[in-house]
Amino acid sequence: MSPATCPATGKNWFGHPRGLTVLFLTEMWEMFSFFGMRAILVYYMTMHLDMGQEYASLVYGAYAAFVYFTPVFGGMLADRWLGKERAVVIGAVTMAFGHFMMSFDALFYPALCMIALGNGLFLPSLASQVEGLYRDGDTRSKSAYSIYYVGINLGGFLSPLVCGTLGEAYGWHWGFTAAGIGMLLSLVIYLAGRRYLPREPARGAGARAARPRMDQAARKRFALLVGIAAIVVVFRGAYEQNGNTIALWADTGIDRQLASGWVIPMTWFQSINSLAVFIFTPILVARWARLAKRGLDTPLLARMAFGATIVGASYVALGLVTAWSEAHGTRASWIWLFVWFVVFTIGELYILPVGLALFGRMAPEGFRATSIATWFFAGFFGNLLAGALGTLWSQMNHGLFFVLVGAVSGLSAALLYMLGRRHRGVGRHGDAGGTPVLVG
Repeated sequence: MSPATCPATGKNWFGHPRGLTVLFLTEMWEMFSFFGMRAILVYYMTMHLDMGQEYASLVYGAYAAFVYFTPVFGGMLADRWLGKERAVVIGAVTMAFGHFMMSFDALFYPALCMIALGNGLFLPSLASQVEGLYRDGDTRSKSAYSIYYVGINLGGFLSPLVCGTLGEAYGWHWGFTAAGIGMLLSLVIYLAGRRYLPREPARGAGARAARPRMDQAARKRFALLVGIAAIVVVFRGAYEQNGNTIALWADTGIDRQLASGWVIPMTWFQSINSLAVFIFTPILVARWARLAKRGLDTPLLARMAFGATIVGASYVALGLVTAWSEAHGTRASWIWLFVWFVVFTIGELYILPVGLALFGRMAPEGFRATSIATWFFAGFFGNLLAGALGTLWSQMNHGLFFVLVGAVSGLSAALLYMLGRRHRGVGRHGDAGGTPVLVG
């Protein structure tokens, strides 16, 4: 990172540049709005708009896919014309409007489009600023994305508790309104703390002409990133069921009543994923740091394959629990879903934050937002696959459905492992495309 573009030096917050805290809180509240809306979306469609499960699953998948499609163009616009700061501001305002529009039934589809379009500008432009907070050789950058990922999940933890509770108790529109307020808080935090973020080069025809070109090495690196993203598409087909068919199973497949007679709100289970991220991220980061000091490097792609394997195994186990409970004509205990979310999250931590770090650090100079957008683009096809898989929920035995989803995740694990065998150096300490040394 050039000194000209690094943020001003000075006091750090929590051992990292102050800008990381700004990005952390900005992303936290943006994720509060995103996950808050997502936590109640399927219920809103099936219970309030009276959509059939198959159609609602397709709408959910198409929306989630569009959310990951728009960052491709948003990242290009940020890199070439708008700049990251303006892209974040425009995206935040657009998303806030979309969330408030969700309060009106007639604006349902336009609201989804507004949120997805705003997200396209916001998501890659914010995440791509993390790497710019650190100078070359700053070892703190190796844990920055894991910390940033905690911010994502802090918002994801709070949102079902707030938006979900408001939606279930007072009406779904109140949940959407709370999500819109969260988006406005995100914008305010970003504007208040932007002086701590990396300075951007001047925009205009001259600046675009000076933009670095991709050489052969950069093109090969980018091609590898595209290959990794293609495999992550398969993984996301399984991963994204946590807000779709898993949410439906939380409503119909488990016993949510406690001994006191109180029934656990179905939307609250969406918070377990984020809670587990808080608990296990520092444990894993500390373990990775200890092993790194001992020189025990594990290839990044092999570790990502390990994460996909854990996620696949969690779905298979859930399928067995579901099959047993359905065979005995009863509902599974809510404890099974709690345990599933914990195991599922451990697998997630071995693949998603690491993939984001990989794309941020391997990005060719001048193409960082575009590279980050490519990572999110995997979510586009992944959510289309997830939506298509979700339509099978009403057509087959639910236990067998979860086993099928587990097999999809297992396929992605095998593909990542094979790619890792071919590119053994990717993700090792000190390599050009490195990232934190994260090992199992």
